Amino acid sequence: MVRPLLVLLALLVAAPAAARDLTIATWNIAWLTTKPTGHPALPQFVRGRTEADFAVLRRYATVLGADVVAVQEIDGPLALAKVFDQQAYAFHLTNEADTQRPGFAIRRGVRFRANPDLVALDLAPEARNSLRRGADITVEHEGRSIRLLSIHLKAGCARDRLADPQRFDCVQLGRQVPVLARWIREREAEGVAYAILGDFNREFDERDDMLRSLTQAGEVSRANAARSSPCWGGGRAFIDHILLGGPARGWMLADSLRVLVYRETDREARERLSDHCPVRVTLRPAG
Repeated sequence: MVRPLLVLLALLVAAPAAARDLTIATWNIAWLTTKPTGHPALPQFVRGRTEADFAVLRRYATVLGADVVAVQEIDGPLALAKVFDQQAYAFHLTNEADTQRPGFAIRRGVRFRANPDLVALDLAPEARNSLRRGADITVEHEGRSIRLLSIHLKAGCARDRLADPQRFDCVQLGRQVPVLARWIREREAEGVAYAILGDFNREFDERDDMLRSLTQAGEVSRANAARSSPCWGGGRAFIDHILLGGPARGWMLADSLRVLVYRETDREARERLSDHCPVRVTLRPAG
């Protein structure tokens, strides 16, 4: 049974995490760029953000208050610095020229190292709008390490079966699944804690063939399982997910799942901010 997750913005600041806890989040900030409307590198439908728009996003990033945020659709560190304070966060993005890059904002003081990009996720690296690499880092916290992967998978196949795809979008997404499964198997072989965070562009349930492929690759649990998203009116299935694997499956604090819901409700605000809401969980490394 899918349960609604009714978490309001104000609740996110009510209970800061303990010093030994690690809060991780994922946030697709939807064409986060400093390029103006009409720039040749942007699709015609993309509206350039104003300084006022960036200021609102920056306030939400502060309220989110996560230690590590997996971000998607980022047009470089300059754009990310418009949302996350560079004095408070370090940045790591995939090494590609796309205007929709995945990456991370990591709170300063949290130790991390960058791993090579998951290049194989990008099935069309030479295309103007490629399918994006995965950003890969290892975070050291409280004597424990966790490998984190920020992803943004192919859109357009939220529900269709991948085993017998009828549309090109599903064919492309189906080709990305073995790449993720292989990454999971590698982490399982190493015996490390890991998490995959990001915009999967996929609605999961227990019968989904994509989710089944990933859970067959390793011991993986979904932080937002059996929940519906409250984002922009709510009632819809999540497409932004946090998958926890290895020892990290036992690190998530009960009832720590949070979704930052925007106070704005009009359609114009959705275009100025993002059609995705940040999703956050709290981990307590142990064992």
